[in-house]
Amino acid sequence: MADYKHAFPGAGAARYTGKADEAVRFTLRHQLLDAAMWRKFIDVFKEDSDAIDDGWRCEYWGKTMRGGCLTYQYTGDEALYDTLREAAEGLLAAQRPNGAFSTYPQDDCWKGWDIWGRKYVLTGFLHFYRICKDEALKARVFAAMTAHAQRLFDALGEGKTEITLTSTSWGGVNSCSVLEPIVDLYKLTGDGRCLDFARYILSTGGCKDGNLIELAAADKLPPYEYPEVKAYETISFFEGLLAMYEVTGDRFYLDTVEKFAAQVAATDITAIGCAGCTHELFDHSAVRQTVFSEGIMQETCVTVTWMRFCARLFALTGKERYFAEVERSAYNALYGAINEHMLMQRDARTGDWLSALPFDSYSPLVDRTRGRGVGGLKFFRSGGFYGCCACIASAGTALPPLLAVTQTADGVSVNTYLSGGVTLTTPAGKKLTAVCQTNYPAAMDARLTVSPEAPERFTVRLRVPSFVKKPVVCVNGEPVATDPVDNYVAITREWRGDTVTLTGGIALETETLNGKTAYRYGALTLARDAQKEPGADLGAPLVLSGAPAQRAAPETGEAVRFLLPKADGGNAVLTDYASCGKRWDKPHAEVCVWNEAARLREK
Repeated sequence: MADYKHAFPGAGAARYTGKADEAVRFTLRHQLLDAAMWRKFIDVFKEDSDAIDDGWRCEYWGKTMRGGCLTYQYTGDEALYDTLREAAEGLLAAQRPNGAFSTYPQDDCWKGWDIWGRKYVLTGFLHFYRICKDEALKARVFAAMTAHAQRLFDALGEGKTEITLTSTSWGGVNSCSVLEPIVDLYKLTGDGRCLDFARYILSTGGCKDGNLIELAAADKLPPYEYPEVKAYETISFFEGLLAMYEVTGDRFYLDTVEKFAAQVAATDITAIGCAGCTHELFDHSAVRQTVFSEGIMQETCVTVTWMRFCARLFALTGKERYFAEVERSAYNALYGAINEHMLMQRDARTGDWLSALPFDSYSPLVDRTRGRGVGGLKFFRSGGFYGCCACIASAGTALPPLLAVTQTADGVSVNTYLSGGVTLTTPAGKKLTAVCQTNYPAAMDARLTVSPEAPERFTVRLRVPSFVKKPVVCVNGEPVATDPVDNYVAITREWRGDTVTLTGGIALETETLNGKTAYRYGALTLARDAQKEPGADLGAPLVLSGAPAQRAAPETGEAVRFLLPKADGGNAVLTDYASCGKRWDKPHAEVCVWNEAARLREK
């Protein structure tokens, strides 16, 4: 099997402060510890709830369980563990006599989103299995997963029901994305039936309308020209292809996935780290992101799936560009989607206001408001509702603190800068503590103390983001050579409680596209918020005075704030995208990343 270059810290081994930690704590308070929510997610399996509309309520339990387990991996929160254990036992009680977990009737399944839901049951149980402390419960989960998968093996394949025909949506790529947990189950069980089924899915190409694997391998067609363009499900399918590389070591799989990732990054990832300006579809968003749209766009499910995909590529390859994608998506699209005031959101179909979910589903780019729709909205028979984006988001919020400092074969890798500490293990198996103080991403001013249990020689890799100007790295106050390889400085020495500092400049930068301008400050995409500029028309051309931008003290909830002097004597206010548009319950809550190209006042 392929080796990972990076490994997460142990459960509860990291303790950070700041935005990344606040996002995790928010999900705990408003979602993951909610026992009533978990009961509703379980009840849909007892009621055949998705039979009424070929729905996807079947995904809610598994998506949230995955996020909950990753959150536990970071926090080590025992109340969360107990809640997840109860949720796992609750779903075990809903298993059918034939071994399946499904929200569709047994005599009328293999349609709609049934396999998609079965995929997420398997995904949720696989994640819970990894954190489960009770051997008897682990055995029950193991048996449940293998029986659940066996139903797929029995019903689907050559000479049986073709998996690409089990859904009328998106060419069946949603069903074919079960590839990932099936391969992960093979890692756990070594059962050749899992690998056989995975190879069968690969033989279909993942889609009834064309072979997605061949298209990605040829590297000629961008994903927005694939026969099916649903971003979330397609990325998820390619994550399964990446899992195949992990178990087989076949470079074709990895090369194909990396070609796909490069195409998506080049043609469809926007300034905030998401894809899809037409709902949640690949649509050449890298170019179309400047276009005003009345519709929903930039779905949180796509944000998190892209983050998870890139995180897995980073762990496998060690390539910095994949971590940079995770960071951009987190600081902009994901944190921007946190419904920190727990405001009501709209049903996009009816326009009715609904009670609050912890995450917004869609993120505006050009002069629009948040809170305009609940992605994947489905109602429960017992009352209430939930949505796909709210379910998936906790898997995203867990990633930045888990990836901040990772274990490597020869030491540790510092991938981003969060204030706090983490406990890892040295190559010799000794305890190692790393403590960081920083204002990142508002400034590049990290101070890291590396303290092994006993003096030991190993390597600390320090990421120097590409946007940092004139970086200076010092160990105990003495400069060291700064010649990054793939944006990492490797420091190999005998460590004994030494202090490493990284300082450098971050500049306010602009990008012009289609006659419009966006502003960046390091990892942060900046935006204008109509509530921060009373009376401003964010859709009008931005005419500047020619004076330089002024940095101002950020206000509550902001990471950074810049003032652009305008020709009329006022200022355009630029702050981090994640802080913008958060009060969509009030008038004039529009957000704008792309401004009609900034012009200077004519002399």
